[in-house]
Amino acid sequence: MSETPVIPPDDCPDMPTLRGQVDRLDRALVKLIAERQGYMERAAIIKQDRNVVHDAARIEDVVSKVLAEAKRVGLSAAIAEPVWRTMIARCIAHEFEKFDAKNSAV
Repeated sequence: MSETPVIPPDDCPDMPTLRGQVDRLDRALVKLIAERQGYMERAAIIKQDRNVVHDAARIEDVVSKVLAEAKRVGLSAAIAEPVWRTMIARCIAHEFEKFDAKNSAV
């Protein structure tokens, strides 16, 4: 399957072209989120204590960094913050599952 060429938003002449660009971005985002998931799965292996899976200070650090980058690139904080907080929460839940599975296999 050939890659969809990148067309900037202002250069999209019609809705089918625009939707093709959104689909291209969604595929890229899925790949990046899958990569992030891999790091969370590795964290579940590295961490020795279940109590450190949820780290409130780290969550706030990540969100702060995301909001700074969002501002830098022009992404609305009203989009960035809830998206990342939801993703972080789901990643933590996934990490708990992997952590518990690792420790039940011992």
